[in-house]
Amino acid sequence: MTSRHLNTKRQPRDGRQVTSMGEICQPDVLLNPFCPLTTAKVLALKATVLLLLTLLIKAKVQILAGSALGIALLFLQALVFLAVSGGLVLAAGGASLYATQQRQPGAA
Repeated sequence: MTSRHLNTKRQPRDGRQVTSMGEICQPDVLLNPFCPLTTAKVLALKATVLLLLTLLIKAKVQILAGSALGIALLFLQALVFLAVSGGLVLAAGGASLYATQQRQPGAA
């Protein structure tokens, strides 16, 4: 006896296949309405791929937005540093000018 005779499942002779759930499906048809479980598997896979693509795009947008926010904060920090540095230079210059003006009348 060959292994073909040991198979207890009956296979249709017209090229159709029997799935593990006992459904008869055409192999050359992508979405057969008579195979609801196969159709459900394909639709679930499509939904999963769509969800993963959406999450990937969302993460990409968050990275870009975070980068833009980081660049804006860096620019703001640089402006604040320049403003504080300029203020300190003005304060030091004003203090030295005031000190020199105070010394001149007393020396003369």
